[in-house]
Amino acid sequence: MATQTKRSVKTTSAGRRPTRVARKAFRAVRAAKTPRAAAATQTPRGGVSVSALREGLHVGRRFFSRLTGFSERAIADWEKSKPLSGPSLLKMREIERLRAALSGIMREEFLGTWLDTPNPAFEGLKPVEVIERGEIDRI
Repeated sequence: MATQTKRSVKTTSAGRRPTRVARKAFRAVRAAKTPRAAAATQTPRGGVSVSALREGLHVGRRFFSRLTGFSERAIADWEKSKPLSGPSLLKMREIERLRAALSGIMREEFLGTWLDTPNPAFEGLKPVEVIERGEIDRI
């Protein structure tokens, strides 16, 4: 013979069991209070928005991956509000400073094209190749 166990269910102020709709609403409110949900609504850590940075450079995710040295999957996660780690935050700040400096001397819509075009000032290398070599200061 099977034994039944009693489940602890909170009751409403009238002493009745909450309705299914009320339970779903309660779960939704509780889920919204989790740290992950709160992080999605706040300003990104360090004030760097990866999606805004990538869009500001007018480059795709694959090219941005080359530019930063991080995987496309990591970039996609950061664009969906996953917090940046220490090294990734430093790199994003560095790329943001580069974007700001370049946008001061050329129109933003040409940044992506300029980064991927061979340049005689860098011995025929593309600026992205210079960055990949770790020589971002040359730019």
